[in-house]
Amino acid sequence: MNWSPYINYLVSLESQNRFSGVVRVTQGDSERFALAAGYASRDWAIPNDMRMRFDTASITKLLTAVAALQMVDRGAFALDTKAIPYLHLCDTTISPQATVFHLLTHSSGIGDDADEEAGEIYEDLWRERPCYSVVETADLLPQFAQKPAVFAPGEGCRYNNCAYVLLGLMIEKATGLSYRDYVERHVMRPAGMHDSGFFRMDRVRQRVAEGADPIRGDDGTVIGWKRNIYSYPPIGSPDAGALVTAADLDRFLRSVRAGSLLSPELTEAFFQPEVRYRAKGNHTIMYGLGLWFHVLLSGEVLFCEKEGINAGVSGMVRYYPQSDVCAVILSNMEDGAWEPMARLHDEIISRYY
Repeated sequence: MNWSPYINYLVSLESQNRFSGVVRVTQGDSERFALAAGYASRDWAIPNDMRMRFDTASITKLLTAVAALQMVDRGAFALDTKAIPYLHLCDTTISPQATVFHLLTHSSGIGDDADEEAGEIYEDLWRERPCYSVVETADLLPQFAQKPAVFAPGEGCRYNNCAYVLLGLMIEKATGLSYRDYVERHVMRPAGMHDSGFFRMDRVRQRVAEGADPIRGDDGTVIGWKRNIYSYPPIGSPDAGALVTAADLDRFLRSVRAGSLLSPELTEAFFQPEVRYRAKGNHTIMYGLGLWFHVLLSGEVLFCEKEGINAGVSGMVRYYPQSDVCAVILSNMEDGAWEPMARLHDEIISRYY
């Protein structure tokens, strides 16, 4: 198949400083397209390549979701287990009625550290609190433990980062391991994600793309670049920050799909929409147990996905079940992933549907 028009499109975006990163498309076991563009390091003009590891921001929540569901498979807790009593957390405004299901599906209604739907900016959390002081999962609790609820558990749907922090704490309590150790040993490695992990931003590590966003003048010309090193904690947590290659992210989703990480019952559940979020055009967006689903009026799932965004970071993994196509875009720019994915979606629909 001729990918030249899409390649030319990506090259054009790169020349305008609107994309830096990698794009990969697979169908079944076959790679259909792969391309790297832009720079992994703008300081040294080191180009991106397909072996580069990118911060995935909130795509990390998929790893947390699978780890939590593994705990359900083990019987450590259940989907209807209430998080606050399980963790024995005291002196908090978080509803004791919020369950694992509520946390996974963004239907808990708990207060978030940065309510992005209300216009709050995650980067602003670190204006008064040093980002380097937040290293362990429990370090994140003070940022939301006293925030008022948005709605009662199960009575709405609103994207929530800190719901996954609570899931991370539950995983730690159930396993006796740190969240990162558990995920690396029992999710990443079994999925074949041998190039991925949780790497500290303040340590030297090869093949890690550095996040940077353009500073533009009044006429739109790029007059400099801003690094993202003060925009979030120095190492990933249950809600964000795993560093992966595009190939590893594809391996992860296909491993879950193949039943390699979860029981047959929870594998099926992972790929099912659960909670209605909102209508969009000719389809409805619904949240599942980690993934987001775009459901047509006929009830058919067109695709499921998870996206992530932060300063100097954006990405998306998208799976089209009817054609067994998986698309991954990872970018070391905050606004890098969205335009390429919109165009890639059109390419996939025209080629495989």
